[in-house]
Amino acid sequence: MKDSLIILSGGMDSVTMLHEYKEQIALAVSFDYGSKHNEREIAFARLHCQRLAIEHLVIPLSFMEQYFTSSLLKGGADIPEGHYADYNMKSTVVPFRNGIMLSIAAGLAESRHLRHVMMANHSGDHAIYPDCRPQFVDAMSAAISAGTYEHLTVLAPYTDISKTAIAQRGKALGIDYSETWSCYKGGERHCGKCGTCIERKEALRDAGIIDTTDYEA
Repeated sequence: MKDSLIILSGGMDSVTMLHEYKEQIALAVSFDYGSKHNEREIAFARLHCQRLAIEHLVIPLSFMEQYFTSSLLKGGADIPEGHYADYNMKSTVVPFRNGIMLSIAAGLAESRHLRHVMMANHSGDHAIYPDCRPQFVDAMSAAISAGTYEHLTVLAPYTDISKTAIAQRGKALGIDYSETWSCYKGGERHCGKCGTCIERKEALRDAGIIDTTDYEA
């Protein structure tokens, strides 16, 4: 039964979830919030939705780029290089990004008479991003349920698994990860040095997937 909306970035995690749960997804939504890599990601989100014949919407959130502070946003500081374990990656946090997106997605889902909003956070996000942690997901799901007539819920089935485990699922599904985008810098090629590029390399390697990503380094 197609009763769910997915927040789809166009990165490895949400694209995997799109394919894995395609039978229950009625609508995919990408948010153009002014990140340096939005354009790259959204192009792949659109591609996968077209292939799966799933409706895809892009919702602009330009106020976030205008008023929020994060190195992830256009006009922000340079994207730091290094592993997610490094403290400097904290600069890539966009304050309450997932809270804002989930709220909008919930309103849209209820307008479409859907029952669930899906997000593709995973265990590797927890250290850096407060709005990817289990307690946040549980609290937002409870708030969305309380605030909607049909008691919508948040589904986040990857919350407690690693990016490698997600890549393994994608491998089984036959996903070509060169048709996803990770790099926060948003250049012509993946930089190979920022936290998301390093995490991408490690996940593909550990999942036994040949990495065909075009990296600068």
